[in-house]
Amino acid sequence: MTAASMMAAPAEPLVSEGSAPVRIRGLSKTYRVGFFLNKQVKALQGLDLDIMSGQVYGLLGPNGAGKSTTIKLLMGLVRASQGQALLFGESPDRPHVRRQVGFLPENPSLYEYLTGREFVTLAGRIFGLSGHDLDQRVERVLGEVGMGRASDLQIRRYSKGMVQRTALAQALISGPRLLVLDEPTSGLDPLGRRQMRDIILAEREKGTTILFCTHIISDVEALCDRVAVLVGGRRVQEGSVQELVSARAPSVEMVVQGLPLEQLQSLGFVYEQAQQLDGRVMLRVPDADAHPLLQAIINRGGRINRVQPARFSLEDLFLEAMKQAGGQTVGGEIQ
Repeated sequence: MTAASMMAAPAEPLVSEGSAPVRIRGLSKTYRVGFFLNKQVKALQGLDLDIMSGQVYGLLGPNGAGKSTTIKLLMGLVRASQGQALLFGESPDRPHVRRQVGFLPENPSLYEYLTGREFVTLAGRIFGLSGHDLDQRVERVLGEVGMGRASDLQIRRYSKGMVQRTALAQALISGPRLLVLDEPTSGLDPLGRRQMRDIILAEREKGTTILFCTHIISDVEALCDRVAVLVGGRRVQEGSVQELVSARAPSVEMVVQGLPLEQLQSLGFVYEQAQQLDGRVMLRVPDADAHPLLQAIINRGGRINRVQPARFSLEDLFLEAMKQAGGQTVGGEIQ
Protein backbone atom coordinates (compact mmCIF):
# COMPACT_ATOMS: atom_id res chain seq x y z
CA MET A 1 0.00 0.00 0.00
CA THR A 2 1.38 3.41 -0.95
CA ALA A 3 1.41 6.49 1.23
CA ALA A 4 -0.95 8.22 -1.19
CA SER A 5 -3.50 5.42 -1.00
CA MET A 6 -4.09 6.27 2.68
CA MET A 7 -5.79 9.54 1.74
CA ALA A 8 -9.50 9.92 1.21
CA ALA A 9 -11.34 12.42 -0.98
CA PRO A 10 -13.16 15.21 0.87
CA ALA A 11 -16.79 14.43 1.50
CA GLU A 12 -17.81 15.67 4.95
CA PRO A 13 -17.20 18.70 7.18
CA LEU A 14 -14.22 19.03 9.49
CA VAL A 15 -14.16 17.10 12.73
CA SER A 16 -14.79 18.74 16.10
CA GLU A 17 -12.15 21.25 17.17
CA GLY A 18 -12.57 20.32 20.83
CA SER A 19 -11.71 16.62 20.66
CA ALA A 20 -8.26 15.28 21.54
CA PRO A 21 -6.37 14.43 18.33
CA VAL A 22 -5.54 10.92 19.62
CA ARG A 23 -7.28 8.91 22.34
CA ILE A 24 -6.41 5.24 22.86
CA ARG A 25 -7.96 2.91 25.43
CA GLY A 26 -7.05 -0.73 26.07
CA LEU A 27 -5.67 -1.16 22.56
CA SER A 28 -4.37 -4.66 21.80
CA LYS A 29 -3.34 -6.47 18.65
CA THR A 30 -2.66 -10.19 18.30
CA TYR A 31 -1.39 -11.62 15.02
CA ARG A 32 -1.85 -15.22 13.97
CA VAL A 33 1.29 -16.68 12.42
CA GLY A 34 2.60 -19.99 11.17
CA PHE A 35 1.60 -22.18 8.25
CA PHE A 36 -1.68 -23.18 9.90
CA LEU A 37 -2.10 -19.79 11.67
CA ASN A 38 -2.09 -21.72 14.93
CA LYS A 39 0.38 -19.49 16.77
CA GLN A 40 -0.20 -16.06 18.21
CA VAL A 41 2.04 -13.02 18.58
CA LYS A 42 0.84 -10.29 20.95
CA ALA A 43 2.20 -7.19 19.24
CA LEU A 44 0.36 -4.72 21.48
CA GLN A 45 -1.18 -5.24 24.90
CA GLY A 46 -3.65 -2.89 26.61
CA LEU A 47 -2.23 0.42 25.45
CA ASP A 48 -3.71 3.69 26.84
CA LEU A 49 -2.63 7.05 25.40
CA ASP A 50 -3.95 10.61 25.21
CA ILE A 51 -2.30 13.07 22.83
CA MET A 52 -3.51 16.63 23.22
CA SER A 53 -3.71 19.33 20.58
CA GLY A 54 -0.38 20.93 19.67
CA GLN A 55 1.79 18.30 21.37
CA VAL A 56 4.78 16.54 19.88
CA TYR A 57 4.35 13.04 21.25
CA GLY A 58 7.00 10.35 20.88
CA LEU A 59 6.66 6.59 20.95
CA LEU A 60 10.04 5.25 21.99
CA GLY A 61 11.08 1.63 21.97
CA PRO A 62 13.27 -1.03 20.36
CA ASN A 63 12.37 -2.76 17.14
CA GLY A 64 9.34 -4.95 17.71
CA ALA A 65 8.10 -2.98 20.74
CA GLY A 66 4.70 -2.22 19.20
CA LYS A 67 5.34 1.31 17.90
CA SER A 68 4.53 0.66 14.25
CA THR A 69 1.57 -1.53 15.20
CA THR A 70 0.13 1.41 17.14
CA ILE A 71 0.55 3.65 14.11
CA LYS A 72 -1.07 1.08 11.79
CA LEU A 73 -4.05 0.74 14.11
CA LEU A 74 -4.50 4.51 14.19
CA MET A 75 -4.31 4.72 10.41
CA GLY A 76 -6.75 1.86 9.87
CA LEU A 77 -4.18 -0.37 8.19
CA VAL A 78 -4.93 -3.21 10.63
CA ARG A 79 -7.85 -3.94 12.96
CA ALA A 80 -7.53 -4.03 16.73
CA SER A 81 -8.06 -7.29 18.58
CA GLN A 82 -9.34 -5.33 21.58
CA GLY A 83 -9.74 -1.73 22.68
CA GLN A 84 -10.43 1.51 20.88
CA ALA A 85 -8.46 4.17 19.03
CA LEU A 86 -10.05 7.53 18.17
CA LEU A 87 -8.81 10.46 16.10
CA PHE A 88 -10.45 13.77 17.01
CA GLY A 89 -13.06 11.80 18.93
CA GLU A 90 -14.14 9.65 15.98
CA SER A 91 -13.22 6.42 14.22
CA PRO A 92 -10.07 6.62 12.07
CA ASP A 93 -12.05 4.97 9.26
CA ARG A 94 -14.23 8.03 8.62
CA PRO A 95 -13.11 9.94 5.49
CA HIS A 96 -13.49 13.41 6.98
CA VAL A 97 -11.28 12.33 9.91
CA ARG A 98 -8.55 10.91 7.72
CA ARG A 99 -8.55 14.13 5.69
CA GLN A 100 -7.12 15.88 8.76
CA VAL A 101 -4.13 13.51 9.04
CA GLY A 102 -0.79 13.53 7.25
CA PHE A 103 0.94 10.16 7.33
CA LEU A 104 4.56 9.17 6.69
CA PRO A 105 4.90 5.35 6.81
CA GLU A 106 8.10 3.67 7.95
CA ASN A 107 8.98 2.30 4.50
CA PRO A 108 7.09 4.47 2.02
CA SER A 109 6.37 2.87 -1.34
CA LEU A 110 5.90 5.58 -3.95
CA TYR A 111 4.93 5.31 -7.63
CA GLU A 112 8.39 4.98 -9.15
CA TYR A 113 7.42 6.00 -12.67
CA LEU A 114 6.23 9.42 -11.44
CA THR A 115 8.50 12.33 -10.65
CA GLY A 116 8.58 13.64 -7.10
CA ARG A 117 6.56 16.67 -8.16
CA GLU A 118 3.95 14.51 -9.90
CA PHE A 119 3.58 12.28 -6.87
CA VAL A 120 3.10 15.15 -4.42
CA THR A 121 0.68 16.80 -6.87
CA LEU A 122 -1.29 13.55 -7.05
CA ALA A 123 -1.44 13.46 -3.24
CA GLY A 124 -2.78 17.01 -3.21
CA ARG A 125 -5.47 16.16 -5.75
CA ILE A 126 -6.59 13.19 -3.65
CA PHE A 127 -7.05 15.65 -0.81
CA GLY A 128 -9.24 17.79 -3.08
CA LEU A 129 -6.71 20.52 -3.88
CA SER A 130 -6.43 21.99 -7.36
CA GLY A 131 -5.33 24.92 -9.45
CA HIS A 132 -2.96 27.65 -8.30
CA ASP A 133 -3.37 26.73 -4.62
CA LEU A 134 -2.19 23.17 -5.31
CA ASP A 135 0.79 24.37 -7.40
CA GLN A 136 1.85 26.75 -4.63
CA ARG A 137 1.58 24.08 -1.95
CA VAL A 138 3.59 21.58 -4.01
CA GLU A 139 6.40 24.08 -4.48
CA ARG A 140 6.37 24.98 -0.79
CA VAL A 141 6.44 21.48 0.68
CA LEU A 142 9.05 20.24 -1.82
CA GLY A 143 11.24 23.17 -0.78
CA GLU A 144 10.65 22.51 2.92
CA VAL A 145 11.88 18.92 2.63
CA GLY A 146 14.83 19.81 0.41
CA MET A 147 13.51 18.17 -2.76
CA GLY A 148 12.99 21.26 -4.93
CA ARG A 149 15.91 20.62 -7.28
CA ALA A 150 15.29 16.88 -7.68
CA SER A 151 11.51 17.10 -7.96
CA ASP A 152 11.45 16.57 -11.72
CA LEU A 153 13.41 13.30 -11.60
CA GLN A 154 11.55 9.98 -11.61
CA ILE A 155 11.26 8.48 -8.15
CA ARG A 156 12.95 5.28 -9.33
CA ARG A 157 16.18 7.30 -9.48
CA TYR A 158 15.89 8.50 -5.88
CA SER A 159 17.98 7.31 -2.95
CA LYS A 160 16.22 6.02 0.17
CA GLY A 161 16.61 9.39 1.84
CA MET A 162 15.10 11.19 -1.16
CA VAL A 163 12.13 8.83 -1.12
CA GLN A 164 11.69 9.58 2.59
CA ARG A 165 11.71 13.33 1.94
CA THR A 166 9.20 13.05 -0.90
CA ALA A 167 6.89 10.93 1.26
CA LEU A 168 7.11 13.59 3.96
CA ALA A 169 6.15 16.23 1.39
CA GLN A 170 2.94 14.33 0.56
CA ALA A 171 2.16 14.10 4.28
CA LEU A 172 2.41 17.90 4.55
CA ILE A 173 0.58 18.85 1.35
CA SER A 174 -2.88 19.20 2.92
CA GLY A 175 -1.78 21.21 5.96
CA PRO A 176 -2.87 18.43 8.37
CA ARG A 177 -4.03 19.00 11.94
CA LEU A 178 -2.35 15.72 12.97
CA LEU A 179 0.96 14.53 11.53
CA VAL A 180 1.80 10.85 12.08
CA LEU A 181 5.42 9.91 11.39
CA ASP A 182 6.71 6.34 11.58
CA GLU A 183 10.52 6.36 11.93
CA PRO A 184 10.78 9.70 10.10
CA THR A 185 14.60 9.92 10.17
CA SER A 186 15.11 6.45 8.70
CA GLY A 187 17.49 6.58 5.76
CA LEU A 188 18.46 10.22 6.30
CA ASP A 189 22.01 11.50 6.64
CA PRO A 190 22.89 13.82 9.56
CA LEU A 191 21.90 16.91 7.55
CA GLY A 192 18.60 15.27 6.60
CA ARG A 193 17.91 14.34 10.23
CA ARG A 194 18.53 17.94 11.31
CA GLN A 195 16.20 19.15 8.57
CA MET A 196 13.52 16.67 9.66
CA ARG A 197 13.78 17.99 13.22
CA ASP A 198 13.42 21.56 11.96
CA ILE A 199 10.30 20.62 9.99
CA ILE A 200 8.72 18.96 13.04
CA LEU A 201 9.45 22.03 15.17
CA ALA A 202 8.06 24.33 12.47
CA GLU A 203 4.85 22.26 12.32
CA ARG A 204 4.52 22.47 16.10
CA GLU A 205 4.78 26.27 15.84
CA LYS A 206 1.80 26.17 13.48
CA GLY A 207 -0.20 24.26 16.09
CA THR A 208 0.00 20.87 14.37
CA THR A 209 -0.20 17.83 16.65
CA ILE A 210 2.62 15.40 15.88
CA LEU A 211 2.91 11.73 16.79
CA PHE A 212 6.09 9.98 15.78
CA CYS A 213 7.73 6.73 16.71
CA THR A 214 11.44 6.10 16.72
CA HIS A 215 14.24 4.22 18.43
CA ILE A 216 16.57 7.24 18.17
CA ILE A 217 16.61 8.63 21.69
CA SER A 218 18.27 11.95 20.85
CA ASP A 219 15.39 12.83 18.51
CA VAL A 220 12.89 12.22 21.29
CA GLU A 221 14.84 14.32 23.80
CA ALA A 222 15.16 17.18 21.33
CA LEU A 223 11.58 17.28 20.06
CA CYS A 224 8.97 15.74 22.32
CA ASP A 225 6.61 17.30 24.82
CA ARG A 226 5.60 13.86 26.08
CA VAL A 227 6.95 10.35 25.59
CA ALA A 228 5.63 6.82 25.97
CA VAL A 229 8.19 4.02 26.25
CA LEU A 230 6.98 0.73 24.76
CA VAL A 231 8.65 -2.61 25.45
CA GLY A 232 7.26 -5.98 24.45
CA GLY A 233 3.96 -4.48 23.32
CA ARG A 234 3.32 -2.75 26.65
CA ARG A 235 3.64 0.84 27.81
CA VAL A 236 6.21 0.81 30.61
CA GLN A 237 6.75 4.58 31.09
CA GLU A 238 4.86 7.75 30.11
CA GLY A 239 5.30 11.44 30.81
CA SER A 240 7.18 14.54 29.76
CA VAL A 241 10.90 14.17 29.13
CA GLN A 242 11.61 16.30 32.19
CA GLU A 243 9.29 14.23 34.39
CA LEU A 244 10.82 10.96 33.25
CA VAL A 245 14.44 11.96 33.76
CA SER A 246 13.87 13.87 37.02
CA ALA A 247 11.81 11.12 38.68
CA ARG A 248 14.99 9.17 39.26
CA ALA A 249 16.89 9.84 42.53
CA PRO A 250 20.07 11.88 41.87
CA SER A 251 23.36 10.04 41.41
CA VAL A 252 27.04 10.91 41.54
CA GLU A 253 29.82 9.72 39.22
CA MET A 254 33.40 9.48 40.41
CA VAL A 255 36.68 8.31 38.92
CA VAL A 256 39.01 6.57 41.39
CA GLN A 257 42.73 5.72 41.19
CA GLY A 258 44.87 3.61 43.47
CA LEU A 259 42.28 0.98 44.34
CA PRO A 260 41.31 -1.97 42.12
CA LEU A 261 37.67 -2.65 41.28
CA GLU A 262 37.65 -5.77 43.47
CA GLN A 263 38.64 -3.77 46.56
CA LEU A 264 36.06 -1.08 45.83
CA GLN A 265 33.36 -3.74 45.51
CA SER A 266 34.31 -5.05 48.95
CA LEU A 267 33.53 -1.73 50.66
CA GLY A 268 29.86 -2.66 51.08
CA PHE A 269 28.27 -0.06 48.78
CA VAL A 270 25.73 -0.77 46.07
CA TYR A 271 26.95 0.70 42.78
CA GLU A 272 24.64 1.71 39.99
CA GLN A 273 27.62 1.36 37.72
CA ALA A 274 31.19 0.14 38.27
CA GLN A 275 33.63 -0.07 35.38
CA GLN A 276 37.36 -0.78 35.26
CA LEU A 277 39.18 1.70 33.02
CA ASP A 278 42.88 1.94 32.19
CA GLY A 279 44.38 2.32 35.67
CA ARG A 280 41.16 3.87 36.98
CA VAL A 281 37.68 2.84 38.09
CA MET A 282 34.51 4.74 37.20
CA LEU A 283 31.72 4.46 39.78
CA ARG A 284 28.13 5.71 39.91
CA VAL A 285 26.32 5.71 43.26
CA PRO A 286 23.15 7.25 44.73
CA ASP A 287 23.74 10.76 45.98
CA ALA A 288 23.15 9.70 49.60
CA ASP A 289 26.08 7.24 49.41
CA ALA A 290 28.55 9.61 47.75
CA HIS A 291 30.09 11.21 50.87
CA PRO A 292 30.61 8.03 52.91
CA LEU A 293 32.05 6.28 49.83
CA LEU A 294 34.50 9.12 49.23
CA GLN A 295 35.61 8.90 52.85
CA ALA A 296 36.03 5.11 52.62
CA ILE A 297 38.14 5.42 49.45
CA ILE A 298 40.43 8.05 51.00
CA ASN A 299 40.83 5.98 54.21
CA ARG A 300 42.10 3.06 52.10
CA GLY A 301 44.63 5.16 50.19
CA GLY A 302 42.62 5.75 47.03
CA ARG A 303 42.65 8.99 45.04
CA ILE A 304 39.63 10.74 43.57
CA ASN A 305 40.24 12.11 40.08
CA ARG A 306 36.76 13.44 39.43
CA VAL A 307 33.40 13.80 41.16
CA GLN A 308 30.34 15.13 39.35
CA PRO A 309 26.55 14.80 39.36
CA ALA A 310 25.37 12.06 37.01
CA ARG A 311 22.78 13.18 34.46
CA PHE A 312 20.02 10.59 34.22
CA SER A 313 19.07 10.54 30.54
CA LEU A 314 16.21 9.16 28.52
CA GLU A 315 18.63 6.52 27.30
CA ASP A 316 19.19 5.35 30.89
CA LEU A 317 15.43 5.21 31.39
CA PHE A 318 15.01 3.25 28.20
CA LEU A 319 17.68 0.71 29.15
CA GLU A 320 16.17 0.30 32.61
CA ALA A 321 12.74 -0.27 31.08
CA MET A 322 14.24 -2.93 28.82
CA LYS A 323 15.84 -4.61 31.81
CA GLN A 324 12.62 -4.54 33.83
CA ALA A 325 10.75 -6.08 30.91
CA GLY A 326 13.21 -8.97 30.77
CA GLY A 327 15.18 -7.62 27.84
CA GLN A 328 12.37 -8.15 25.36
CA THR A 329 13.04 -6.57 22.00
CA VAL A 330 10.35 -8.34 20.08
CA GLY A 331 6.80 -7.55 21.03
CA GLY A 332 4.52 -10.22 22.31
CA GLU A 333 4.48 -13.82 23.34
CA ILE A 334 4.39 -16.72 20.98
CA GLN A 335 2.00 -19.43 22.05
